[in-house]
Amino acid sequence: MTTETILVKNAYIFDGHNPELSDRSSILLADGEIKDISTGDIASGSDHVIDAEGRTVIPGLIDNHIHVYIPTLDTTALSRMPDTYIAQYANVFLNSTLDRGFTTLRDIGGGDVGISRAIDHGMVRAPRFYYAGKIMSQTGGHGDMRPGWEINPWEQLCSCGSYSTNLTRVVDDPFEMRRAVREELRKGSHCIKIMGSGGVASPNDPLHHTQFSEDEIRAAVDECTRQETYVSAHCHPAAAIRRCVEFGVRCIEHATLIDDETAQYVVEQGAYVVPTFAVIHALHEEGAKYGLPPVSQEKIRLIYGQAMNGLDIMRNAGVKMGLGTDLLGAQHVRQCTEFAIRKEVFTPFEILHQATAVNAEILMEPDRLGCIREGAFADLLVVDGNPLEDISLLERDGAALPVIIRKGEMVKCELDVSEGAVKSFSWPSD
Repeated sequence: MTTETILVKNAYIFDGHNPELSDRSSILLADGEIKDISTGDIASGSDHVIDAEGRTVIPGLIDNHIHVYIPTLDTTALSRMPDTYIAQYANVFLNSTLDRGFTTLRDIGGGDVGISRAIDHGMVRAPRFYYAGKIMSQTGGHGDMRPGWEINPWEQLCSCGSYSTNLTRVVDDPFEMRRAVREELRKGSHCIKIMGSGGVASPNDPLHHTQFSEDEIRAAVDECTRQETYVSAHCHPAAAIRRCVEFGVRCIEHATLIDDETAQYVVEQGAYVVPTFAVIHALHEEGAKYGLPPVSQEKIRLIYGQAMNGLDIMRNAGVKMGLGTDLLGAQHVRQCTEFAIRKEVFTPFEILHQATAVNAEILMEPDRLGCIREGAFADLLVVDGNPLEDISLLERDGAALPVIIRKGEMVKCELDVSEGAVKSFSWPSD
């Protein structure tokens, strides 16, 4: 962590919570934290001083649904790819995501201790990284990518049911679930994800199918609760959302086919939802081009026409919604389209709140991430304009972000910097 101090002065501040900007203020950063915020002068003796000249400073953006280890839309081909190739894709993904202003990510399936340690040790230029490890799937569920016609040799020799990939673990009873959850948490996973319904990318499970028994889901929830974390569930249909929340799941991914009654139930139970619209539009428009199998193309056509209605339903019910993108392979460059899609339903403040403060709550870091306050992490963006009036400033792949600060380090700076600092900054080598 850097020991240098940074003073950002003459800035209007969106703090992640208040729909109004502050008066022109100064923000002092040191030791990776926000040390002081003042509308007056801060006598800091800072190593670097950035004059924002009336621009807006916002918390670093958070994407709470990404997969750094999925470089292709053909998930059956993924199992045959070398790990070295997948790791290089992750490197490209993480670099470009940071340049778009996302200073924190939650990898909700596949991300592991290896990439996390590489980031922490400065080997990979990347946002902060939270990960769920391998996803829990039932046999034939959304995480089981074996074609229906495939027979593995070991299946003819034993009935152990053992099957896993770089992304998933197949578990088929509460005991297997507990053991698998404990193993992923042992390896540092920040939460656990289960497959609660059918999905788009998998070959054998219709979207409307619910997955896992009550005992299996409750086993995962119990293990996570006792280790002070939570379960998130992939769910498309309302029935899957309802039963997962009823059985203790804290966060629902996608929720594309939610209905009014289920949305109200989610609110009553205090659960969160992370809708992912960038991926729906990307797969609908370009899925075939990038190798999405025909059966999956049909599934995406089914949910494309209904998903926006789900956003309206959740907004009207008051569901606590975060922001995620879920983009796979070459489509990861469309990350900022999530803002453009959401503005059809939400105000700029609502979108910014989702991408900062609400996502921080989901990550169980409400006082450290997604906010600008004393003691919070020093993850900040300087924006050329006011995104509370014009959210399209965040749709430009970082072009409207002259300054990006992550962990108190300037990973991008296109403004003049005084007090002996240079204008351009490179990523630290240690």
